[in-house]
Amino acid sequence: MKRFVFHVDVNSAFLSWSALKQLQEDPGSVDLRTIPSAVGGDIRTRHGIITAKSIPAKAYHVQTGEPVVRALEKCPQLVLVRSDFKTYRMYSSRFISILKEYTDQVQQASIDEAYMDVSDLVSSREDAITLADRIKNTVRGRLGFTVNVGISENKFLAKMASDFEKPDKVHTLFSDEIRQKMWPLPVRDLYGCGAATAQQLNEMGFRTIGDLAACSEQMLKTILGEKRGEYIYQRVRGIDSSLVETVRQEAKSCSNETTTAEDIGRRNYNNTALPILRQLSEKVSGRMKKDGVFGATCFVQVKTGGFQRHSRQTRLRNSTNDARIIYETACALMKELTEGLFDEGEVLRLIGVGMSDLDHGEYRQMGMEDWLQVNEQNQRKKEKKEKLDEMVRKIRAQYGEGAVILHGNQAGPQKH
Repeated sequence: MKRFVFHVDVNSAFLSWSALKQLQEDPGSVDLRTIPSAVGGDIRTRHGIITAKSIPAKAYHVQTGEPVVRALEKCPQLVLVRSDFKTYRMYSSRFISILKEYTDQVQQASIDEAYMDVSDLVSSREDAITLADRIKNTVRGRLGFTVNVGISENKFLAKMASDFEKPDKVHTLFSDEIRQKMWPLPVRDLYGCGAATAQQLNEMGFRTIGDLAACSEQMLKTILGEKRGEYIYQRVRGIDSSLVETVRQEAKSCSNETTTAEDIGRRNYNNTALPILRQLSEKVSGRMKKDGVFGATCFVQVKTGGFQRHSRQTRLRNSTNDARIIYETACALMKELTEGLFDEGEVLRLIGVGMSDLDHGEYRQMGMEDWLQVNEQNQRKKEKKEKLDEMVRKIRAQYGEGAVILHGNQAGPQKH
């Protein structure tokens, strides 16, 4: 039986969901999706990175993952909104629920994307396109945001297809369409290639995915290493045997690393390494919040000029996904790690930050900020009760003791 796999991806998820919440709270407000806007960073200080952007912001070349200050230089009128992961998880749950109305063969890949194996539901490409349109329109009609649906015989090609023209589109990418639709794309668009690998390949003269397809497997392994070379060789040919897993596999860690633009030593450490650590910490934090997880162990790693890897880690008193805590911990670990390396005359060529020992918050102990928040909530409840008691006292004084009956914390008039 021929396989039919969908990759369903919410268009600008965080931005769309923030826009919907704002419109619900203030129906007269402007729809963030129609103006240059973005989610991420600190709105007041304008620090941090962009985690999502509107289509109008894309016209100004605002990019996900870039510093907010750089995005504002490109687009001074850019409207920034704060991340709201409680709202994002709510919309994500509703999104996945709609997909499961069609089949139980659904694998949620992240908060805003999922794979569907619909092989039991369709028997032809035309049927698959009709079903994908129905799912896409159902999501838009019920929830108010748009999705792209990629269709193919495996997960990789379906993912590639969903990244074609956006928003609110259905695209196919079957094996016989690879040469026409995928090979002309730039190397950086190959899913799983990675920015550093794409840059390395570009510098060697590989511009398109088709250029890579012309290489032998051995040549790619020589250039990129055994595992990476094998991955690229198979993917440019559309080969992917992975199944749609209905039980989501829990990640054991969350990390991000980058090759530095210049060698980093003691002299330029503060000006180059620290901004990188901050950006990596914010990316790790964003991914953890996206997946609703917390980490109990923070680690950093580096690669030196001699291509040797070194790492340090520490266990935190309380698991976290807070970017500030991750950054401050990473700075302390990096200082400890690099002191000896710099004494030996080494330089850094790669920096990484990550969190491991992940949980969903069930093991978190209440910290000072949590206590302050709870105390603030309790204080508000106390003030509300005092106002209620005062109102009841005045009503009873004027109309008699039986004028108001209390039901728990609610007051209601006595029925006669």
